[in-house]
Amino acid sequence: MSRIILGVAGGIAAYKACELLRRFTEAGHDVTVIPTEAALNFVGRTTWQALSGNPVHTDVWTDSHEVRHVKLGQTADLVVVAPATADLLARAATGRADDLLTNTLLTAHCPVVMAPAMHTEMWLHAATQANVATLRERGVVVMDPASGRLTGADTGPGRLPDAVDIHAVALSLLDQPETAAAAADQDLAGKHVVVSAGGTRERLDPVRYLGNASSGLMGLSIARAAALRGADVTLVAAHIEHPVPSGCTVRRVESTADLAETMTELSESADVIVMAVAAADFTPRTRAESKIKKASESSGLQLDLVQTTDVLKTISHARPRPQVIVGFAAETATDADHLLELGRAKLARKGCDLLVLNDVSGGKVFGEDDNRIVVISPDDVLGHHSGPKSVVAHRILDAVHSVAAR
Repeated sequence: MSRIILGVAGGIAAYKACELLRRFTEAGHDVTVIPTEAALNFVGRTTWQALSGNPVHTDVWTDSHEVRHVKLGQTADLVVVAPATADLLARAATGRADDLLTNTLLTAHCPVVMAPAMHTEMWLHAATQANVATLRERGVVVMDPASGRLTGADTGPGRLPDAVDIHAVALSLLDQPETAAAAADQDLAGKHVVVSAGGTRERLDPVRYLGNASSGLMGLSIARAAALRGADVTLVAAHIEHPVPSGCTVRRVESTADLAETMTELSESADVIVMAVAAADFTPRTRAESKIKKASESSGLQLDLVQTTDVLKTISHARPRPQVIVGFAAETATDADHLLELGRAKLARKGCDLLVLNDVSGGKVFGEDDNRIVVISPDDVLGHHSGPKSVVAHRILDAVHSVAAR
């Protein structure tokens, strides 16, 4: 069980922190909520106490004999501030200590995540951007806000990232605190990262299709992690079963032919391409224009299938610019050596820089929160990783960063 401090600043998005708190507590974490006085105008103290099961204070004077304004930060495994308003970012950047939350930020030795929420003009203001840069220089993980509907009729960047995104970031830092350094350093800043995710569908008729078991969760986790590390992320989404991460430009595709066209286009500007999509290997030679009817109760259906475009091989062999290309291989292997044998052969055929191997024997991995992977290059095995996909995603990007730095 981890000890998490959930700081809540005074913005209308404070109510969304209740969903984040629920995710933390249901995962078994001990959460202490520290709202600012302004935050209590939006969500009351009773709500935070009921949801967290812990007392809630805003000042440094209550229970002063326990020296809470120091001990809370000293004993925390993670501090998350959501929402982090422009005022809170400014106070944190300048080292203010005028309430319990800012005192806790000054005493925390653990990873600190801030999820901003404010109007677009406030987020884009030079003062706020300077404060964000200062916090990142000090190792604080400051997420970029999402774009969308704000208070009133306003729309633009400044919306609080979804609870699922903040939770995934928090989970990755709890499991691997060193990930905070990559996120704070923005080590993918200035890079265009294209991530494909989900499973393509090949239409048989207007109703039926050939598909696969991919949920898209691994690709979504990589897109979220790349955005956190400063990349300009384009997510090429086939069929996916989970919400799209904040901070990504989304291009939707259905078939492998759609995927090939879109990936070829995006490869012109991509610095990194991660092909986490499960692309169909076969497609019907012809598609029925109307629903295929059963001829009789006992008759079957014969399909004439042809191979689809090998998208990974195509873009790997036709690179318009220097780039790192990562492929995925979902294999059914008899053992670890067999998995590596299959992976090395596929890496040689495809011509990509890195290959992420999954053993999916018995349907493992698909739709699950955890993953177990092996990352290989043409010359070496770069690592064996296991854990939540939000964590594994960062290990894949670590390998990408090391290859790009060569």
